[in-house]
Amino acid sequence: MKIAQVAPLYESVPPQLYGGTERIVSYLTEELVRQGHDVTLFASGDSVTNAELVPCCSMALRLNSAIRDPLPYHIMMLDQVRQRARDFDVVHFHTDLLHFPFVREIADRAVTTTHGRLDLADLAPFYKAFLDAPLVSISDDQRKPIPDVNWIDTVHHGLPENLLPFHANATGGYLAFLGRISPEKGPDRAIEIAAKTGMPLKIAAKVDRIDQAYWDEVIKPMVEAQDNVEFIGEINESQKADFLGKAAALLFPIDWPEPFGIVMIEAMACGTPVIAFRSGSVPEVVDHGRSGFIVDTVEEAVEAVHALRLLARAEVRRCFQERFTVERMARDYLEVYRSLPGLRRDAVHRRINGKAASLHVVA
Repeated sequence: MKIAQVAPLYESVPPQLYGGTERIVSYLTEELVRQGHDVTLFASGDSVTNAELVPCCSMALRLNSAIRDPLPYHIMMLDQVRQRARDFDVVHFHTDLLHFPFVREIADRAVTTTHGRLDLADLAPFYKAFLDAPLVSISDDQRKPIPDVNWIDTVHHGLPENLLPFHANATGGYLAFLGRISPEKGPDRAIEIAAKTGMPLKIAAKVDRIDQAYWDEVIKPMVEAQDNVEFIGEINESQKADFLGKAAALLFPIDWPEPFGIVMIEAMACGTPVIAFRSGSVPEVVDHGRSGFIVDTVEEAVEAVHALRLLARAEVRRCFQERFTVERMARDYLEVYRSLPGLRRDAVHRRINGKAASLHVVA
């Protein structure tokens, strides 16, 4: 199958540091190539892939200090996709909203994965204006704000099985927070949990410009007030295995409808249990009492920390292997691709033409 993957240009594929969408695009692209498909990746020029790379800017826009406006680069990328669209059996978009007017031309062989939150008021009328565009959600919960659009499937994220090694023991003995410093991610809750349990907390996170005031005014003073809390900053992929694997648990104290939360399955891959607040996709990802604990309050999270001895890290790893590998994700997406009207029609034509050729040979 000839497949185009269209990635955002904010980060490289895979990202050097933070970047959930681009990381998933990378895992999916490489697995499809491994399975023998002909994949073309539209992404930033510093991306690394075994697929054919179409560089749509020289480097990841977030890391390029010369870039002021990302919009022109994304529009130029979509024009390149438009020019080559008929070369592919499937065009898979991961680029939020910009491509939708163009998708109408190839709606029978295009699909969009919605990676972000959909509970913002302006999004419902937008998606309802493009009811012909096939959509894939990354959790069932993500669909709730706009249930009556063209959803064709839910595909949970997956990781390469050997990407993050299993750690049988939490040799670091600390709680981990990994992601982004922002109110909805709940770093304040994580610090409060650490303060009440007395366990060390390591925070590995980036601070975006939009959240700088929140860091300066709220989180930084909380970190400085707690001797058992350490802020590490943003870490790269090679540092993530040790950071998560040595932790006693990952704290995922979110306060928003997180569409998925890749860090949860990254921790599970290491055998590290997840203590997560009941919001967004959390109940779909965490098997309560097996791969971690789902809680509703800081007090329940403190109790969960004390109950970590009840969880077997090997069982946490098994939960990941059963549900969240990249092989499963790629298999689900291939089923999505084959369900598209254009591919179904092509399959019928191939069968008809094949029978006609056979009859001709017999005659």
